[in-house]
Amino acid sequence: MNIFNKVALQGMKKSRTRTIVTVIGVILSAAMITAVATLGSSLLNFLVNGSIIKYGDWHVEFLDVNSSFVQERTKDSGVSSIAAFENIGYATLDKVKSPEKPYLFIAGFNKKSFDTLPITLISGRMPENSNEILVPSHVAAKGGVRFNVGDTISLTVGSRMDGNKNLSQHDPYISGEESGKFKETLLPKTEKNYTVVGICERPGFEEHSAPGYTLITKMDTQEQADNFSVFVTLENPSRVQSYAISTAGNYSYVFNDNVLRFMGVSNNKLFNSLLYTVGGILVAIIMVGSIFLIYNSFNISLNERTHQFGILSSIGATAKQLRNSVLFEGLCIGAIGIPIGIIVGIGSIWIVIPIVEGNFRNIITSTVPLTLSVSIPAIVVAALISLITILISAYIPARKAAKTPVMENIRQTNEVKTESKAVKTSKLAHRIYGLEGTLALKNFKRNKKRYHSIVLSLVLSVVLFVSGSAFETTLKRLAEQLIMNLDYDILFTTQDINDREIFPLYDKLKTADGVYESSYQAIFAYLCSVKASNFSDRYQEYSGYTAPDETINLPIDIQFIEDNEYLSFIKELGLSEKEYTGKDAKMIAFAKQRVDKKDGPNEVFDMFESSSINLNVAPQINDKPKIEQEQNINITFVDTYPVNPLPKHSYKQNPYVFMVVAPYSLKDKFETPDVHSDIGISFRSNTPLQSVAKMETMIQGAGITSAYTLNNVYAIVEQYRSITFVINVFTYIFVIMISLIAIANVFNTISTNIKLRERELAMLRSVGMSERDFQKMMNFECIFYGMRTLIFGLPIAAISSWLIYKGLVSIERMDNFKFVFPWSSLVISIFSVLFIVFITMLYAISKIKKENIIDALRDDLT
Repeated sequence: MNIFNKVALQGMKKSRTRTIVTVIGVILSAAMITAVATLGSSLLNFLVNGSIIKYGDWHVEFLDVNSSFVQERTKDSGVSSIAAFENIGYATLDKVKSPEKPYLFIAGFNKKSFDTLPITLISGRMPENSNEILVPSHVAAKGGVRFNVGDTISLTVGSRMDGNKNLSQHDPYISGEESGKFKETLLPKTEKNYTVVGICERPGFEEHSAPGYTLITKMDTQEQADNFSVFVTLENPSRVQSYAISTAGNYSYVFNDNVLRFMGVSNNKLFNSLLYTVGGILVAIIMVGSIFLIYNSFNISLNERTHQFGILSSIGATAKQLRNSVLFEGLCIGAIGIPIGIIVGIGSIWIVIPIVEGNFRNIITSTVPLTLSVSIPAIVVAALISLITILISAYIPARKAAKTPVMENIRQTNEVKTESKAVKTSKLAHRIYGLEGTLALKNFKRNKKRYHSIVLSLVLSVVLFVSGSAFETTLKRLAEQLIMNLDYDILFTTQDINDREIFPLYDKLKTADGVYESSYQAIFAYLCSVKASNFSDRYQEYSGYTAPDETINLPIDIQFIEDNEYLSFIKELGLSEKEYTGKDAKMIAFAKQRVDKKDGPNEVFDMFESSSINLNVAPQINDKPKIEQEQNINITFVDTYPVNPLPKHSYKQNPYVFMVVAPYSLKDKFETPDVHSDIGISFRSNTPLQSVAKMETMIQGAGITSAYTLNNVYAIVEQYRSITFVINVFTYIFVIMISLIAIANVFNTISTNIKLRERELAMLRSVGMSERDFQKMMNFECIFYGMRTLIFGLPIAAISSWLIYKGLVSIERMDNFKFVFPWSSLVISIFSVLFIVFITMLYAISKIKKENIIDALRDDLT
């Protein structure tokens, strides 16, 4: 070890406190970078495994290939595994309601196919021979054709042809003349008879644009098939693009982007950009905070050693040797801090993952557990980033010191360079602060660089803390309002189903496990004739209906709810049951207009001037009223409705809501064969997840052929809560660790700054400054640090909080959702800043007070 490195080690030992604080800063920096990398690799591993469960463990699919191509792929180097199924062919699906998907596609699986390509059974069992078949549920849900377990189906199976070209599942259906091509044809080849043995979910490998619903049977080993779809898994997924191009020849191929994008090797540039941008921003913030701490530490170290550097330079030390001495000090600190930081970073994620694992599985529905995944390349990168941060922090002040003239270093005349104008203070300041405050203010003006560094570190901490709190508070309020706006956990919606089908299903669904409350509604689309003079002045102004005699055909929804619900609502409103029930009774309605405003809260007002009105209403057919079925109704306007309307009719999505609420017993009076109706059944459940699973099975067995949706609204709310919780955990961990770096920086800078001013402070005490006045001067310095921090930090934090609020509200639009500033976080940050500065100053001053004034002044003369 050369003499310069020995001198560096002695300097580190002499300033133990500064060295320890710097090492702690490096540990925190390395821990945070490692934590970001480890969390990222764990999440990506979780997403990859979850996608494999859902979409299959394959990377590229080659379509409509022959048996020799399949054999050749088994011999390819770098191939991990291969699975294939036989493309048996297509059959026309009669009475299908999806014109872009008119076929059934039959696939023949072998054991390897069943293992590689995930199939989720809803009911029944897997096919055991080539005469049994598995039908996906979306044939009924989307195509409107129902198959039940036990049904026998006969299919004329053939090939899709576009002229002489054989079309595959990757080629969308060509209907009529399209892009100069004539309609495709189905060339029949054979008759097939199958027994339906199970219903499954849509296979993950079936593209949404595929023209055929995939039915799965077992491959017939007796037939000499020569048309396959082959799925290849590579040992190195990053080679998938080049492998597909070099291997495919004239065959088409499809990538498993649902899996590959989480490996970072898909063509999904948006996801890759988001992934690396978020990671890059986090690492950049950590590096900035770390550089502040470590740079200040080395800068302070060099200020202490300036005299030493001058002497070494005077006896022949080169600038390179001095720089290397400082870089050696940085390497020593890194050798201690980085390994500990990496261990702390991995350990912190190991502790956090079990806490958030359940919430992650709510956010991304998966049976795969979230486990710790340590990526060696990611850890190496984290260590290198930490080392680069240290070397940058050390090199900048070392280069500056090495370039300073020798005599300036020996005399230390470069430590403070300022003119009298720069430290001049006003008479008003002297009157307000007194002598002690004026001296503190002059010190700030004289040491601007150190002062800016401390303030910037504290500002960063305040902004992150307040912004993180605002993020968490806004998400929590959004989730609470979302829950308050919904009065059900599960919602079943469908269209144009008659009562004969829907009510038996309703009675079944009510018996699902966990269901304790249910309601039924039907909504008819009508038009009403309204004179402009009947509208309120505000609505006339907003809509532009200024001519009083102008007649407007206004869309109106008629919501029919269960009679007992309607009667309860009438009683709550204090209306006469006799007046509002019966065939020709009055009806109640809700009519409100909403105006979204960019600045300020949204405006909501009544559409009609009077509290009651007679209207002529008629069914809405192709946006026009059917006059021959027109009826007159007498309605009374109220400010609420008893049952939330179906989502697409809700007040949240439309600019206005004009809805009549009526008892279900009046539905026949308004129902016609061509009126458009939406049916909704809502449920409250103690166990929504289990209830939905049971309901799916009930619906499958009920023979419903119309399109429907079954939404677990509770799961959406729980997902929102889980997102909030996960973000809270990582936001606060990140903010706390960044704040610790900032605190270490402030402690290091202030305490060493006081140490460097030891002789100056000793001189003030020697000319008669009392302990009380000395303490008063230092208190003023604390206040100046805190006030400057808050002057800059609080406005930036407020702007950041506002931007977070606007961003979240724009994603999930909510009425009357006002901005709430996180005042509690503001108060905590104010007290924290003052407390940190005060405690640090107290610690530094206590050390100064213990030293002898004569010794401190003598040091200045020696």
